[in-house]
Amino acid sequence: MFWVLFLLSAWAVAGLACLRLCLAAVRAAAVDPHAVVREHKLTLYEAAFLSGGPRRVADLTLVSMARQRRLLLAHTGWATVVDPCGRDDMERSVIGAIGPGGQSRIAPVRAAAAAADAVRTLADRLVGAGLAVPDGGAGGVAAGVRRVRIAAATVCGLGLVALALPLPATEPRLLIALWFALPLTLTLGCLAITRVEIHPYARWASPAGQRLVGALVRQADGRGDDRTFLTSVAVRGVHAVGEPDLRAAFAHREKYAGDHWERQA
Repeated sequence: MFWVLFLLSAWAVAGLACLRLCLAAVRAAAVDPHAVVREHKLTLYEAAFLSGGPRRVADLTLVSMARQRRLLLAHTGWATVVDPCGRDDMERSVIGAIGPGGQSRIAPVRAAAAAADAVRTLADRLVGAGLAVPDGGAGGVAAGVRRVRIAAATVCGLGLVALALPLPATEPRLLIALWFALPLTLTLGCLAITRVEIHPYARWASPAGQRLVGALVRQADGRGDDRTFLTSVAVRGVHAVGEPDLRAAFAHREKYAGDHWERQA
C-alpha cells in the first residue's frame, strides 16, 4: 500500500493548484470591466505594461525615442543618446540607464529602465484602476494555469512512480492507474473550463485591462501612422514589427559578468 502515499500527494498537488486557479478567476471576475472602460483611456505606456510588463515599457520607450531621432539604436545592440532631455519620466529613466557617457548596450538599459521608479508607479496606478494583476501576475489566472499544468505533469509522474513499485498480486496496476486518473482528470478538467471561460490568459492585464488593450488596437488598425507603429510595439513587442534593423538591435542577449558583458550563444 506504499503507493497510496503517492496518490495522496497527487491529490494534494492537484487540489491546491486547482483551488488557487479558481480563487484567481474569482478575483479577476470581481472587477467590473464596464466601469473601468468608462473611466480610463489607455496610454501607450499603459498598453505596453498590460501586454508585456515592465520590459515592454522599456522597449516602447527606446523605440519611441529612436523614431523621434532622439536616440540611436544600432543593429549591433548599442544605444546612443542624441537628445539628453527626456520628455517624461520613462524617457528620463532610459537616459539615466544609458549613463553620462551617452552610449550603452541595449540589454542593460532595458533591464535598468524596466526596474525604474517610473515603471513601478505606472504599475501601481494600473493595479489601483483594476486593469493590471498585482505582483506581476503571481496570483493571476495565467500563473494559476501554469500551476495546474505543472500539477498535471506531477500527477502523471507520481502515477508512473507508483506503478513502477513492486506490488503484490492483490493490487492490480490497472486499478492503481485508475486511482491516479482521478486527480489527473481534475486538473485537465479545470484547464479545459478555464480555457473556455477565460482564455486568453494574460500575465499582466486583468480581463478589464485586456478589453482596453483590444480597443486600443482596434482604434489604431488601418491608420498607418507612427502611433499605429508604436501601438504594435506596445501590444506585440519589438519582434513583431517589420523593421529588420530594429529587431536586430534588440536581438543581442548579454550577461553581465564582473566588469564586462559576455554575449550568450
